Amino acid sequence: MKVRDLAALSPGAEWVVVGLPDEPIAGAYTSDMLSDVLAHAPPGGVLITIQAHRNTVAVAMHRGLRAIVLAHHRPVPRDMAEAAQAEGIAILRAPADQYTLSWRLHEHLRDEGVVR
Repeated sequence: MKVRDLAALSPGAEWVVVGLPDEPIAGAYTSDMLSDVLAHAPPGGVLITIQAHRNTVAVAMHRGLRAIVLAHHRPVPRDMAEAAQAEGIAILRAPADQYTLSWRLHEHLRDEGVVR
């Protein structure tokens, strides 16, 4: 699965920042606690969260994440989008909840043999 394929996780999902669409996804992590993300998110992965602010991008950059998926179609502040664009980190807004997005992403990654 590549970053560009994330939009298939939820009908009505929309790209805020495309990032690097051809980068492969190496895993995923779901959390709203950024210190938890710093400690446990897999490099090359995707963060599923409701935390829509610039600090989320800073954490994603530090962990080497490829994308942030915002659940519940959270609005994205301009400074968050600008930071993500500068760092090449994709941001996708999706209407689905975190559980649903996590489950769907896990299914895709499992089918590709990225996770068990």
